[in-house]
Amino acid sequence: MRTYECMIILDPSMEAEAIDNSVNRFADVIAKNGGKVENVSRWGKRRLAYKIGQNTEGYYVVYNFQGENQTVNELNRVLKIADEVIRHMIVVLGK
Repeated sequence: MRTYECMIILDPSMEAEAIDNSVNRFADVIAKNGGKVENVSRWGKRRLAYKIGQNTEGYYVVYNFQGENQTVNELNRVLKIADEVIRHMIVVLGK
């Protein structure tokens, strides 16, 4: 299994409970597809470098996890269709 990092920017207008539900849902997607979540860092609300749609802020969450290609593909698919996700990026961490 490879080690990955996934950064997600969520809609800043979401309630705290909705953010918690989203963070847990994405961690479940990783776990259900053969991955192992090592760490979830909530960076909180931060100002964006540039405007995305009408948003100038976003709620940042960073996942460190291990998984296979199918894990990454499914997580990417779920993040693309999730309405609360403004942007996301998944990268392979080096050795």
